[in-house]
Amino acid sequence: MKLIEILKSKGTEVFSVDIGASVFDAIRIMVEKGIGSVMVMDGKRQIGIFTERDLMRRVCLNDLDYHKTAIEKVMTQEIIYGQPQDDVQYAINVMTTNRIRHLPVLEDGTLVGVISIGDLLKLQQTELEYENRVLKDYISDRYPG
Repeated sequence: MKLIEILKSKGTEVFSVDIGASVFDAIRIMVEKGIGSVMVMDGKRQIGIFTERDLMRRVCLNDLDYHKTAIEKVMTQEIIYGQPQDDVQYAINVMTTNRIRHLPVLEDGTLVGVISIGDLLKLQQTELEYENRVLKDYISDRYPG
């Protein structure tokens, strides 16, 4: 399965804040939407990502005022991207190796969605449940009784 298929299923809406936003602005969106990250944008150009991990490591541990701290001061600037045609296993490997939980997806330089590790785990669970059902059906057809 490809990342594009996950995006078709879950949707391609990307939640973001403008470069001039405060940490509080980002937190508000993350809580309202039940998400763990927001993209940081300068117009239509993505310049960073702000995650729950950034909040804990860069804001809380440094005792910064989240109302006054600019998001650009605490965001992750080195973004790792996926592409729509990337295989799910490749994305899992990239996310595991780099210890990230959110993978923005770019197509021809345009942000088309964000895949979370939760999305990938949900997909794996669905595939395992299907495989389990097929195997049980096979066994019961082969060995009735």
